[in-house]
Amino acid sequence: MSAVQYETRPQHARDVTIEWLQSLNYHIFPASRPPTIEGVVVKDLQAHVDGRGDVIELWSRPWIEAEGMVMPAHVYQSATDYGVVKCWHLHDIHTDQFTVTRGKLQVTLVDIRPDSPTFGHVNPIILGGQRPRLIKIPPMIMHGWKALSMPEVIVVNLQSHVYDAADEFKFPWNCVLEEVWEPKNG
Repeated sequence: MSAVQYETRPQHARDVTIEWLQSLNYHIFPASRPPTIEGVVVKDLQAHVDGRGDVIELWSRPWIEAEGMVMPAHVYQSATDYGVVKCWHLHDIHTDQFTVTRGKLQVTLVDIRPDSPTFGHVNPIILGGQRPRLIKIPPMIMHGWKALSMPEVIVVNLQSHVYDAADEFKFPWNCVLEEVWEPKNG
């Protein structure tokens, strides 16, 4: 599926290079469609709204078996300022699971697992308070996000493992797929 055939295709995140990423043929799916990447889960979260406000359940242990989520070992919140693109990165070991608790976010996922049936698929997904969802991103799925609302977007990440910098592999946001980021004027 790549423009250049490499003798060795990366089996681990640490082996991925910008040159290899640039050699791939990507198949970009619209954000309006469900994700196509094998192993990715997007769960709609239920908002309970009344005259006093709302409550959104962010995590429940039964989701592990019922929804294919993983038990979090590390939970944190981060803020991304409006218009900022944070990407690209991937992991060899840990699974990300996150939701947006304030604002609107475009998450873009790229399957770069050489043996995956969805290798080369690109899935933009919109998360936000208007449609609360929890997303699960397995290891070796390259991903990033862009904050689409002001003043910032708040993300809560429920990772499968305690953060380890040795399992964080980063690439410049514009090394590939610059065209995937919203908004698109038309």
